[in-house]
Amino acid sequence: QVQLVESGGGLVQAGGSLRLSCAADGGTFSTYTMGWFRQAPGKEREFVAAVTWRGGSTYYADSVKGRFTISRDNAENTGYLQMNSLKPEDTAVYYCAARKPSLVVSRARDYDYWGQGTQVTVSS
Repeated sequence: QVQLVESGGGLVQAGGSLRLSCAADGGTFSTYTMGWFRQAPGKEREFVAAVTWRGGSTYYADSVKGRFTISRDNAENTGYLQMNSLKPEDTAVYYCAARKPSLVVSRARDYDYWGQGTQVTVSS
């Protein structure tokens, strides 16, 4: 069992930056693929980014490619999502998630563990 806790959300103006953190406790987080998802009001949860357990491969949704960077520090059992050049359409609750290694990283239903989410609001 892995417990995930996100932090770092907040209110930022368009063009600004935020860094989200995902602290993991229990289980063997370092062996899991880690993903970030987001959900805006009235919309389905969508994939944002994922990183493999060693950090060797990263994946991004087209909407965030070039602006967001996912990383992890397995020694600290923590994952990160650096978000730059934020846009109002990035406003959502952001969730980190973990799953056993797989070639499929963008489907929310495949993830076994979820954090409680952190709100990101980008004002125009």
